[in-house]
Amino acid sequence: MPALPDAVLDQLFREARTHRWWQDRPIPEETLRTIADLAKLGPTSANSSPGRFVFVVSREAKERLRPHLDEGNVRQTMSAPATVIVAYDTEFYEKLPRLAPNSPDARSWFAGKPEAIERTGFQGSCLQGAYLIMAARALGLDCGPMGGFDRKGVDEAFFPDGMYKSNFLINLGYGLPEKLHPRQPRLAFEEFCTIA
Repeated sequence: MPALPDAVLDQLFREARTHRWWQDRPIPEETLRTIADLAKLGPTSANSSPGRFVFVVSREAKERLRPHLDEGNVRQTMSAPATVIVAYDTEFYEKLPRLAPNSPDARSWFAGKPEAIERTGFQGSCLQGAYLIMAARALGLDCGPMGGFDRKGVDEAFFPDGMYKSNFLINLGYGLPEKLHPRQPRLAFEEFCTIA
């Protein structure tokens, strides 16, 4: 498989930034569907796909989200065309007979095992949320992932049956580059990597 051109790597990584200011420009529903269709293709443990996405776009849904945001995240979230609640399904294993047909006993790896459910659900939703960020960037959107919110409040407002648990939020839209700060430093290879 050939390497991607530099322009694509720039869009996905080198020039991509966390945005907090947004153009007043809606995201078509078809684009949100395409983002989700791309994100679902990334790998998860046993293809468990525990991530669940709620695309919060309506004014009513944004107002349900507002009281659970940390104060510093209210403006950027309320002005974003879409905010994704990245959550995980605590009963994701019930779909394994369909999602992991090559492992007929996969459901038994999780059913009745809360620690395995929590670990795999959280880990998988982290991965799937990251895939969603990359899919959105690939389609020309900007992202503002964040964790500053009351998870219990969001879960009660959006997942009252308790089956899903929120992990983090991602604001989506078309950012205002003139509002960006200079990129903050990153660690050198030797500071966070070892080749063994």
